[in-house]
Amino acid sequence: MTNLLALALGWHDAGRKVALATVVDTWGSAPRPTGSHLVIDADGAMEGSVSGGCVEGAVVAEAQDALGEGASRLLEYGVSDDDAFAVGLACGGRIRVLVDTIGGSLPVDLLRDLVAMRAAKTPVSYVVDLEGASREIGQVADDPARFRSDRSGIAEDGRTFTRIYNPPLRLIVVGAVHIAQHLVPMAQACGFDTVVIDPRGAFGSAARFPDQDIDDAWPDDAIAALAPDARTAVVTLTHDPKLDDPAIIAALDSPAFYIGSLGSTRTHAKRAARLDRDLTRLHAPVGLDIGSKTPAEIAVSIMAQIIAQLRRPSDAA
Repeated sequence: MTNLLALALGWHDAGRKVALATVVDTWGSAPRPTGSHLVIDADGAMEGSVSGGCVEGAVVAEAQDALGEGASRLLEYGVSDDDAFAVGLACGGRIRVLVDTIGGSLPVDLLRDLVAMRAAKTPVSYVVDLEGASREIGQVADDPARFRSDRSGIAEDGRTFTRIYNPPLRLIVVGAVHIAQHLVPMAQACGFDTVVIDPRGAFGSAARFPDQDIDDAWPDDAIAALAPDARTAVVTLTHDPKLDDPAIIAALDSPAFYIGSLGSTRTHAKRAARLDRDLTRLHAPVGLDIGSKTPAEIAVSIMAQIIAQLRRPSDAA
C-alpha cells in the first residue's frame, strides 16, 4: 500500500488513464481505514483496496465513468444493517470514497511532487476540498496534531479532507538479547521498520534473528548514522552501561519520539548519576507496568508503551 501513489504515477506516465480512489470517511464497521487507496485504470485494472474487496467492483465502475469525464466523484456505500450486505458491508458500516482522475481533478505535477516527497521521506499531506476543485500539498506546520497521530480525515468544516503521508515508523533496538527476539517481530507487526544494533557477534547471529540485519557498529556510532527522527523509537536492552549509555546519549541528542532503557529503578538511579544529564525523555525502567516477567511479556510491555507514546495527543507532550 505504501507505493500506490508511485504506481498511479507510473501507470499515467506509461500512457494509461488512471484514477485514484481514497477512503475519506468511515462509520461503524468499515473494513479499511480512512486514507486507504485504490488505483484504477480505464480497463479496470486495479491495485490496493478501499474496502477489503467489499465495494471495489462498484468503485471501479464509477472510476471508469469518471475517467471518461476527467472529473472527481464522491461516493458513499453502506447505510444500515438491513441493506449494507448488498454492497459488502455486512456489519452495517459506511464509507465515503473520493475518486480523483490523474491529469483531471488531480494534477499530474501535484502527484509527481507527492511521490517525490514521499521518496525523500518528507512528511506531507494531500489536502482536498470535497466540495470544490482545490487540491494542495500540506506540511507538518499546517496541522501538527494530524501528522503526529497519523490521522487522515475530514476537518470540522465538513469539506476539507487531509490525507497524511508520514515517513515509515522505525524501532532501533540496542542489544540482540532474548527480549529483542520477541520485540522485533511485534514491532514489525505494528508497522515499524526494525534495526538491531549489537557489536557482540555471539548475540547478533542470523540463527537468533532470521531475516533481520544486525548492525555490529558501536551503538552511538550506529545511532548517529541512522539519524533517528520524530518517527523513530530507540530501546536499549543490553543491561551493559558500556553499550547502553552511549546509545542513550546519542538517542537523547535526536528527536526520537520514544527512548527506553532496560533496568530496575535502582539501575536507573545509578545510570542517572553516571550520565549526569536530563533524562526526563528516557522511559526507565522500560515498558508499561503490567507485571511482566518473561522476555515475551516484557516485549509486550515495551511495545505497548511505545504505541501509547506515539498515539498520545500532541498537547500531552
